[in-house]
Amino acid sequence: MTAFSKAVVSLPGSERIARHPHGGRVIIHSLAEETGGALGMWETFSAPGTGPTRDTHTRETEVFRVIVGTYRFWCGDEQIDAPVGTTIVLPPNIPHQWRNVGKVPGRMMGIVTPGGFERFFMELERLSADTREKIIAIQEGFGLIEG
Repeated sequence: MTAFSKAVVSLPGSERIARHPHGGRVIIHSLAEETGGALGMWETFSAPGTGPTRDTHTRETEVFRVIVGTYRFWCGDEQIDAPVGTTIVLPPNIPHQWRNVGKVPGRMMGIVTPGGFERFFMELERLSADTREKIIAIQEGFGLIEG
């Protein structure tokens, strides 16, 4: 990891837009290459009842901050209800999952450290990954294991 020497700014209207495998919009705010590898940051938007399948990150720690809505997280055998204002840190190599369990569209800030996984969402968009098989192939390239 190398140090970065200038501010990383994501101004309204100039963000990078991508999507999540469950169909939600993702706004990328910073990339690993902009932060010397330290982190990647995005916002994720999810409809009620949606969220990713259970997965395991093999490379990074994930941090989420609930901005709008109510979410439920699973980390290993633990279940955590997460209303607005909740921050949760998910360790690498432990299966986890989240779901918008509220009645309104939800919004969370997501951060990974070290950075790099934020590009996963951009790859989904770039490759128009529209089947489970295509999504899994992309996941594997980012060290993400199903289940």
